[in-house]
Amino acid sequence: MIKQFSKIVNFKTTTTGCFNQCGSIRFFAAAPAKDAGNANEKVKASVFVKSRGSVKSVGIVGLPNIGKSTLFNALTSSNAAMAANFPFCTIDPNIGKVFVPDERLDLISKLLKTQSKVGTQLEFVDIAGLVKGAAEGEGLGNKFLGNIRNVSLILHLVRCFEDKDITHVSEEIDPVRDIETIEMELILSDLQSLEKIIQEAGKKKQSNPEIAQRIELATRIAKALEGGVPARDIEIDEKEWPAFQSLHLLTSKPTIYTCNVSEQDASTGNKYTEKVKDFSRSKGLEIDPVVVSAKIESELANMESEEEKKEFLDLYGLTNNGLSKVINGARGLLGLQSYYTASEVECRAWTIPIGTKARQAAGVIHTDFEKGFIKADTISYNDFIACKGDEKVAKEKGKQRQEGPNYVVADGDVMFFKFN
Repeated sequence: MIKQFSKIVNFKTTTTGCFNQCGSIRFFAAAPAKDAGNANEKVKASVFVKSRGSVKSVGIVGLPNIGKSTLFNALTSSNAAMAANFPFCTIDPNIGKVFVPDERLDLISKLLKTQSKVGTQLEFVDIAGLVKGAAEGEGLGNKFLGNIRNVSLILHLVRCFEDKDITHVSEEIDPVRDIETIEMELILSDLQSLEKIIQEAGKKKQSNPEIAQRIELATRIAKALEGGVPARDIEIDEKEWPAFQSLHLLTSKPTIYTCNVSEQDASTGNKYTEKVKDFSRSKGLEIDPVVVSAKIESELANMESEEEKKEFLDLYGLTNNGLSKVINGARGLLGLQSYYTASEVECRAWTIPIGTKARQAAGVIHTDFEKGFIKADTISYNDFIACKGDEKVAKEKGKQRQEGPNYVVADGDVMFFKFN
């Protein structure tokens, strides 16, 4: 199976929408994901990955010398990752926590004049560059692929800039070719994993329904991979999800393309970013490619004054930095949202998966809140702002609700939990 799969395959193409201005974040609405609640209904595995998968971290993946470590340093406002002009500058993965930009948290805190403000964080991992042949062990490939296996989402960074002083693994800049090189290695790695699973499972008793289901699913996914379809696009049902999850496939992970451009192209993009957009459209990815200049972001990360940052962005025709698009785009693909607790002492954002109920949301703060849950006084974000953060006014206007344990928390809810 593996030996016959040695050339670039024709990737599956499905157009699900059009793209906004270069670098904008927008999720497609033309083909909304089906709910994964019906046990017998088959939906794309990505629906289960987003709603049922565990959230660990975001892995920055790409070829060598494309700016991964520079972007990582900018994200984490650090110089933890070495950045230099030679392949495999990063060998062991660098890991850093990144605060999520949150204008709602800032405004809530400003209204209440809180003593402290605490945002949510997302973990990013700077993974060394992959090369062609990684699935066969080229360029420390096995180690790098193992690092990718440990993250929840792939931030696929692509070189979309020309610079003779920075070497490239190929002679010319071609972002689509680079994307296909990486994705081919992920597919080949998954095929190798599935081949081992099928062989090992085949030696056991076939009368075991769980083993039989795993073999059937692995065989079906392998066939799709040979046609260039990633595991996340395979249709499965509720009963197959545990078996799918146990396979730990690289191509099952949500992916966001991020184009690294020169400072001059940060606000407009260029011919290379347009190629990435077209390619992303053909694959039907859920989110637009993000356009950033890792060099600009790195400079901004070292500036303390907001006024200084604004002046620097103005020089390149930018109103906001690109990192917020990267971070919030990743959170959206992971199916995450925030609710808030707010007082004059502290205003805080809490991360939960979309669809979380009030009792479980309370448990994010403390297990005692979940165990002894009574109710949650809840005000939607827009109502909270309209009432200028005044709980008394919200009550008088009927904007504060008392929600029970099965209430599905909405993004932006301001909540106060009562418990035994």
